[in-house]
Amino acid sequence: MKDTARKVFAIEIEALQHVAGLIDDEFTKVAQAILNNNGKLILAGIGKSGLIGKKIAATLSSTGTPAFFLHPGEAFHGDLGMVGVNDIVLLISYSGETDEVLKIIPFLKWNKNTIISITGNPNSTIAKHSKYHLNINVTREACPLALAPTSSTTAALVMGDALAVALMEAREFQEEDFARFHPGGRLGHKLLAKVKDLMRTENLPFINRDAGFTELLLRMSEGRLGMVIVGSADNFEGVVTDGDLRRALLRNADTSTLSILEMMSANPVIIDEDEFVNQAERLMVDKKITTILVGSANKRAVTGVYQIFN
Repeated sequence: MKDTARKVFAIEIEALQHVAGLIDDEFTKVAQAILNNNGKLILAGIGKSGLIGKKIAATLSSTGTPAFFLHPGEAFHGDLGMVGVNDIVLLISYSGETDEVLKIIPFLKWNKNTIISITGNPNSTIAKHSKYHLNINVTREACPLALAPTSSTTAALVMGDALAVALMEAREFQEEDFARFHPGGRLGHKLLAKVKDLMRTENLPFINRDAGFTELLLRMSEGRLGMVIVGSADNFEGVVTDGDLRRALLRNADTSTLSILEMMSANPVIIDEDEFVNQAERLMVDKKITTILVGSANKRAVTGVYQIFN
C-alpha cells in the first residue's frame, strides 16, 4: 500500500510538471481579464470538476477576487438569474464535452459574458466556445483503471491556485486584507486584534528589588509567566525571567547571596498596548521571547503582559 501511495504521488507530480509546461501567455490574458473586470467571477462544473470549482471559488473569494460556484444543473433551471452581464464565467470540464456545462453556454453567449474554460482538450466544444482557455491536459490519471479523475482534478485545482496567487500578487493583497475575510480564524484574530484586547492585566507578578530568593521563586511560580516584574506598574525597573534565574544559579549556587538587581534585565522588550497582536508576535519571534511587557518604555509604566501562546 505504501508503494501504491508513492506511485500515485509520482504520477500526479509528473502530471503537474507536464501541465506547468503548457502554461503560456493565455494564462496572463485570463488573469488580466479578471483583474480588469467589474463584475464577479463565477465558476461552474459537474461532479469532481464541480468540487474543484467550489474550492477554487472559495480560494479566490478569500484572496481578493469575488467569486462563487454555480451548479450547471441548477443554473439551467433558474439559477442563471445570478449571472450578471459584467460577470466572467469560468467553466471546468476535463473532457470539455460535459453536457450540463454545454447547455448553459448559449445563455452566456446571449448575455455577453466572457467565458474562460479549464479543460484537458483545447479542441473540445467548451474550449472552442471560450474566449480564453487554460489547458490542463495530463499525461495519465493516477487511477489504475484510468476511470476516476485523479491527476486531472489535481491539475485543475493547482491551475486554480496558480490563478488565485497571480491575482493576489497583482492586487498586492496583504495579510491584513486576508484577515478581514477571515475574522474568525487565528490569522484574522492576530491581525485585527490589538495587544490590549488579549494582554493579561490582573495579578501581574510585581516584586520589590530588595526581595529575597524565596520570594522571587514564589512570585515567579504564582505569576505563571516565566518572569517577574521588578518595581511597580507605574515605575518598573526591569524583569527577571526564569532564564535569568537559571543562569544566575549556574554562576552561583548560594541562593542567599543572589540579588534581584544582579539578575534583572533593566531594559526588557516592551510594546504599546495599541499595537496589533501580529506586530507583537513578530517582535517576540525576532527577540526569541514568549512573553512581552505591555506599556511605555519611556514612562517606565506597565499596563499588562502578553504571551505568544495565549
